[in-house]
Amino acid sequence: MKTKIYLSIVAALLLITSCNVIDDLLTFSLDNQTTVTIPSGFPVNTAFNLVTPDVPSNSSTEFKNNNTNAELVKDVKLSEMKLTITNPANKSFSFLKSIHIYISTNNSDEIELAFLDDINSTSNTLNLTCTTSKLDTYIKASSFKLRTEVLTKETITQDISVKADMKFRVTADPF
Repeated sequence: MKTKIYLSIVAALLLITSCNVIDDLLTFSLDNQTTVTIPSGFPVNTAFNLVTPDVPSNSSTEFKNNNTNAELVKDVKLSEMKLTITNPANKSFSFLKSIHIYISTNNSDEIELAFLDDINSTSNTLNLTCTTSKLDTYIKASSFKLRTEVLTKETITQDISVKADMKFRVTADPF
């Protein structure tokens, strides 16, 4: 009787482990990038919204390169979002108090993608905190929109260009 119980436990552990291994084999990264310009002239402690033009998702090409297609994708999450000031070259994120970025498509509701509050940075790069939202619908679409909600702690005297590098973790079913 004890042998059957031990064998059942071992079989269950092997099954769980093998499922995780298969998921790892069917998981890949999808990178995307866009640029947003924060215009000058906004007063301190004023929240404002910036909307990007449509961002092409390039997901169909990435799915094909990873031997899958949109119908087999079962889980997409943002694993990393890094912001870099590209212009002016000597500018840091010291002007920023908080930033929240939202994603939407024409056919899907807007949800929060990443954020960072109480920013205290003298660098020209920021790594945002990613939400755990499922993003399958957004990444499978041909394009998506990003809306950025920014709260400043300094007056912005010139336009600031910020590049957003996004890395999505995609898991697909084998069949």
